[in-house]
Amino acid sequence: MKEYQIVVLRGDGIGPEIVGEAIKVLDAAGEKYGFKFHYDDRLMGGCAIDATGEPLPQETVDACKKADAVLLGAVGGWKWDTLPGNKRPEAGLLGIRSALGLYANLRPAQIFAPLKSASPIKDEIIGDSLDIMVVRELTGGIYFGERGRCEKNGVPAAYDTEMYSRPEVERIARVAFDLARKRGHKVTNVDKANVLESSRFWREIVLEVAKDYPDVELNHLYVDNCAMQLVRNPKQFDVILTSNMFGDILSDEASMISGSIGMLASASLAEGAKGLYEPIHGSAPDIAGTGKANPLATILSVAMMLRYSFDEAQAADTIEKAVNDALTIARTPDIYEEGYKKVNTVEMGDLVADLVRKA
Repeated sequence: MKEYQIVVLRGDGIGPEIVGEAIKVLDAAGEKYGFKFHYDDRLMGGCAIDATGEPLPQETVDACKKADAVLLGAVGGWKWDTLPGNKRPEAGLLGIRSALGLYANLRPAQIFAPLKSASPIKDEIIGDSLDIMVVRELTGGIYFGERGRCEKNGVPAAYDTEMYSRPEVERIARVAFDLARKRGHKVTNVDKANVLESSRFWREIVLEVAKDYPDVELNHLYVDNCAMQLVRNPKQFDVILTSNMFGDILSDEASMISGSIGMLASASLAEGAKGLYEPIHGSAPDIAGTGKANPLATILSVAMMLRYSFDEAQAADTIEKAVNDALTIARTPDIYEEGYKKVNTVEMGDLVADLVRKA
């Protein structure tokens, strides 16, 4: 029996609830396909601050480095909003990405057929289905560049610096092109090369990498045009490749096409397929403990874990189909419509796990 080691970072707010349901579904997939998971619970975020004074204890980093993959719920909440930036729960996210070398963020934006009516985009624009993958560089660019406060012309000022090296751009570009080969064979590179020198450099490297993928179509869009095209004609996209800040913004925009942030998974990958998997939504402390949280984004995140870190594609497909089938039966409050059974967090997790076992 194959065995996998997973560090679990349940986090804050609804994090522990949604992670618990994802683990339930993972275990159901393991039972069905003959592999086993070992879970190591660690602290990150606000819960870590309360227990240790730090958002990312070194013990957590060490455990994550030894694991095969990391599952994260959500971090943050108003309880810690007054702390300095480097002591807030969100600092743990930047810290773990850097410590594990998680340079590639994959965010699928897809519409499950039963939820098509929830999308804010018209049916004639979406068509029968939509499946976009945003590939965002995660450990470079303006979020990790030199920053500070200064004076300019005698008045207070602040600055943040964007910088990318050739290896950073090349490796994220190859992730995008490799994914496109398994999907629709199209990459849209998004930058601001008409204004930014870092974007001009980025585009040069992407064009060089593209020569190694003659079977993949490459086109370029400026980030402002891409933002418009995502709502005007989203079906033109297959894989979107972009930098850290642009990817942060565009992936959130693309994700809302699906109709609910509670449905959106993500994977952050390092060299060697080690990854951190999490829903893209926040900790929602206002509904923590009420049973209203939608666990499907976290469940879809563990499907990505099976696909990208463990090479268990059949199990991943089974979970994704189980989520689709569950949506034809029941809904959590955030996606509820008349005619469906309204369920709480645990009931939705039970339903998906049962469908996985029966697949």
